[in-house]
Amino acid sequence: MAGRDDKWSGRVTRESNALDLEEGVFTWKDPRRIALSLKRSAEASRRRKSPPFRSAMSMLVFYINRAGNNLDSQQRAVLEAAKIELRKLYGRQ
Repeated sequence: MAGRDDKWSGRVTRESNALDLEEGVFTWKDPRRIALSLKRSAEASRRRKSPPFRSAMSMLVFYINRAGNNLDSQQRAVLEAAKIELRKLYGRQ
């Protein structure tokens, strides 16, 4: 069943109805670059149902949670740091 879940989560990150994400955004190694990309995507979207910060953070948390144990510890640390950067960008320390 995990294979089906992987395909489902991959499809959501590629075809999200709320955000048009840059390709490979969650594989990047720079947390600030990831946060800036998510911010741009959220602010540019006209289909999102939540404010930009919430949409961007939700997509990041969704990806981390769906990747689960398949996410290596280094990339998980980068994505957790991207959450901090995203909060900074929106003035939500």
